[in-house]
Amino acid sequence: MSTTDTTSTVSTTSATTPLPTLPLGTTGMDITRVGFGSWAVAGSGWSFGWGATDDAESIAAIRHAVESGVNWIDTAAVYGLGHSEELVGKAVAQLPESDRPYLFTKAGLVTDPAHPQAAPRRIMKPASVRRELDDSLRRLGVERIDLYQVHYPDTGESLEYAGGGFGTVSPDATPLDEYWQVMADLKAEGKVRAIGLSNHSAEQLAAAEKIAHVDAVQPPFSAINRSAASEIAWAHANNSGVIGYSPLQSGLLTGAFSAGRAANLPADDWRGAHADFTTGLTANLALADALRPVAARHGATVAETAIAWALAWPGITGAIVGARTAAQVDGWIGAASLRLTPADLAEISTAITATGAGTGPARP
Repeated sequence: MSTTDTTSTVSTTSATTPLPTLPLGTTGMDITRVGFGSWAVAGSGWSFGWGATDDAESIAAIRHAVESGVNWIDTAAVYGLGHSEELVGKAVAQLPESDRPYLFTKAGLVTDPAHPQAAPRRIMKPASVRRELDDSLRRLGVERIDLYQVHYPDTGESLEYAGGGFGTVSPDATPLDEYWQVMADLKAEGKVRAIGLSNHSAEQLAAAEKIAHVDAVQPPFSAINRSAASEIAWAHANNSGVIGYSPLQSGLLTGAFSAGRAANLPADDWRGAHADFTTGLTANLALADALRPVAARHGATVAETAIAWALAWPGITGAIVGARTAAQVDGWIGAASLRLTPADLAEISTAITATGAGTGPARP
């Protein structure tokens, strides 16, 4: 599927059956219930890297996801300081035009090339946004971005990852009404097809909606991090698509993680210092174990079950799932078609409460 097409047919180049799709709000794009997230393939050498990666393996993973029926890829300019977008661009350039996926990317986290390990700053000044867009178009090798998103509210301050709710506001921060107008202008100019907001509160989404329609929102959402329930409800009520990120909570809900693995994460993997992998690890792994009986009943993986739980939440259009290898894609691709029963959801809700994992409502 070309990034400039208006059709929504899912490529089935290698998929035995098409993956289910839903309309992404009012954008005219029908997207598969799972999309490829390219944060982890960005490699090391920047502040929120996942450790060393193999570029050839990463490109193969992206292509395998698309060949398996996935029709959208989510990336961001900040991932690997542009490296993720470059890899996505190389991967889709090798595909036939009719099979190319929708490309979603983000702006607003700006780094200093001279200090790549420093935390990026949240900046949405008009000139900065336009510069970021031009760079993203070049790296991705396209003339238009299908969904362009604001990564975080502009505070002008550095980003320190904590799973949501970042930083403080600098006096020179760009107000939401100004930066959302810039995004609307880019859409009107035809440089982007749709515009969205990531990591914004329900109140901020409502304020933006008064300026221009919020085509899509991107909150973190998993059985561990359920704190964006109100943002999802807002989007559902306002005809905005929702693509939730980190449905596997950065690997914790894959069923393959352990305390030993968490203790031995490389120094350049951001997860090693995060509370989910330290103080909250025991509860999080207990929740992952509680998913095993549900997965077994469906002949599914724990990862597919965790993603299916997120997809069952009212208002969720699709889930962004990362992978660094084609084998990892095979471990979650079935989530797109997995339908959990009311009994499954009740069992998982009980497990969430019993383990004390994460925050937010255990059921809608």
